[in-house]
Amino acid sequence: MTFQNHSKSRLPVYDGEHFFFEMGPIRPPSEGSDQSLLIRTTRNCCWNRCEFCGTYRGEKFSLRPVAEIKQDIDVAGVLYEELQTAAAHRGPFPGVGPEVVRALWVSNPQLFGDNTGNLTRKWQNLHNVANWLNSGARTVFLQDADALIMRTGDLLEVLSYLKATFPTVTRVTAYARSQSCYRKSLTELTDLRRAGLLRLHVGLESGCDAVLKRMKKGVGSLKQVEGGQKVVAAGISLCEYLMPGLGGKELSERHALDSAAVLSAINPAYIRLRTLALRSKSPLLSQSKEGLFTELSEDEVVAEIALLVANLHCSSYLVSDQMSNLLYGVEGQLPQDKEKILEVINAYLQKPEPERMAFRLRQRQRSFLAVYGSLPESLEEQVEQAWDALRREAPEAGAQVDAAIAALKEGFV
Repeated sequence: MTFQNHSKSRLPVYDGEHFFFEMGPIRPPSEGSDQSLLIRTTRNCCWNRCEFCGTYRGEKFSLRPVAEIKQDIDVAGVLYEELQTAAAHRGPFPGVGPEVVRALWVSNPQLFGDNTGNLTRKWQNLHNVANWLNSGARTVFLQDADALIMRTGDLLEVLSYLKATFPTVTRVTAYARSQSCYRKSLTELTDLRRAGLLRLHVGLESGCDAVLKRMKKGVGSLKQVEGGQKVVAAGISLCEYLMPGLGGKELSERHALDSAAVLSAINPAYIRLRTLALRSKSPLLSQSKEGLFTELSEDEVVAEIALLVANLHCSSYLVSDQMSNLLYGVEGQLPQDKEKILEVINAYLQKPEPERMAFRLRQRQRSFLAVYGSLPESLEEQVEQAWDALRREAPEAGAQVDAAIAALKEGFV
């Protein structure tokens, strides 16, 4: 099957070399489970100075022109139409399966041939649109790190074009910085919500001013609160991300208590925990190696989370849904589930030390296998040696377990 030009008013000529839409490097896990269509409105991060983050290090930030974003939406629209048509022609089997994607790929060399370039991007595009269709084509996620930094009029134009191109869309979502939320007026945020921007994911990371300054977040707790409160008042579902462990040993207690106070004042729809992981390109990794930052142990992180939860006074839904977290059972609706959440944490902390070590090693091994399927030979040997030391109750068991977990966690980042 070849593509038919159903949209001459939008794309009069299919240019094989440029027939793709840009996709940024990351999106929230919750948008992945929803299989959102990914549309890149900005490139990289406008701030890009946070000490713990290496995602956009060395990359230049830019605002994409609205016309360029619309062209990407057009390409996604053509793929949307053609994948639907191709799936319908294959008979009664529901959805857009891999065979449909493959058939379109191989039968359209003018768009996907070796001489057209950008083949990896195009393959990613096809799979993103296919997965999106299979999930109902309802959600769109605007990349990269802060779509809210766009001029409000430009963002409204993009939202309007998205809704016109894809009538099935019921929710548009984006990352945003607390600073950008603060800078938008309540009227602007309300206009964006009415245009379809129904959820924002914000990296709060900490509500402690000392930690925010240490990590060069570029925003203080007062602006975090005011910006978050405006988002909530505008009727936009707000998801705030908190990073347990970010204060290190020195600021752990202040990090937990001040973050709880800020989150309680904002009262976001969701609080998502993302335990600190020292990422390969982050300045904080180098500082840790030089002894300038002292990480918490995994048990200390769990205790810090307990202190945070105990001091949260809000009606948010707390989620621990990322592989950097140790306890996935830390989840529930506040305030009614607070005691249940604390019971999960205390049940772990009250286990004998060998049981806690075994639990940590098992959880980290499972997380690694969930991503990669198997362990490299050298890592498998190291993990098995740690298990053997645990079974023998060897004096060196703790050190071997910690070393194996550290090696496993390198795969998380």
